[in-house]
Amino acid sequence: MRKISFIIIAIAALSATLSNCNRKATARNSKKSAEKMAKLTTMTKNGITLTELYSPETFEHATLTQTLNTNIEDLDNNLFTLNYTFTNYELGKQTSLSDIKTCANAAKGQHIHCIVDNEPYLALYEANPTVKALDDGQHTVLSFLSRSYHESIKNKNAYALTSVITGKSRYYSRYAAPDLTSPMLFYSRPKGEYTGIETDAVLLDFYIVNCELSEKGYKVKAEINGTEFMLTKWCGYFMEGLPMGETSIKLTLLDEKGKQVESKYSFSERKITLKK
Repeated sequence: MRKISFIIIAIAALSATLSNCNRKATARNSKKSAEKMAKLTTMTKNGITLTELYSPETFEHATLTQTLNTNIEDLDNNLFTLNYTFTNYELGKQTSLSDIKTCANAAKGQHIHCIVDNEPYLALYEANPTVKALDDGQHTVLSFLSRSYHESIKNKNAYALTSVITGKSRYYSRYAAPDLTSPMLFYSRPKGEYTGIETDAVLLDFYIVNCELSEKGYKVKAEINGTEFMLTKWCGYFMEGLPMGETSIKLTLLDEKGKQVESKYSFSERKITLKK
């Protein structure tokens, strides 16, 4: 897959500063929360544990739409502007951290994850960001609402998927309309480098569209340093027991027969680094 670098043209620079989530449950936890946490999926293999993430704030009524608002000159220079409209959600707010394990948390609060061509996401804190693609061509653009600790909001109205053609090649090349209806998997977290207490529990998260995961249906095969986990529930997972140094993560979307889905985005591979 062609590597594409993306630059956010925004008034405020994106912050890489991270704070920490609260690892321990507090006395304010409701009985309902305690019962929910007791039923979380947990899998352990080769010293690596995956635990389903329970997020107190569900954002079940949150919505997101995205439209493209750009001009010919910008498109010629591989620039496009996204206009976001969202409801029942607030950019920049810190998501409730009750019951959440120690994890990387964005100091600038809630944000939108924008994934172009399944490359590493852009964390967007404004409603009208401009993205620069350094290569000409047709791009698939997925955006979804995120909690401040980077877990995606997984409801049918909290994401938007579209495509855009950038660069001067559009004047002389013909691009077929992309298939945005087939089952797809987009990698979200983890990303980059984790240090200190952030290494205790690292969030694994991905976004699926046009399908649902189940025991007898679509599944996601997660390979973590070669150890395979079969995920039949779409949720965030905390990874514990990862070694210091480099960790390799592969995600594959499988159909009901256990075969890789035949779509443009059904496989992702990333590497992250953990340091003391």
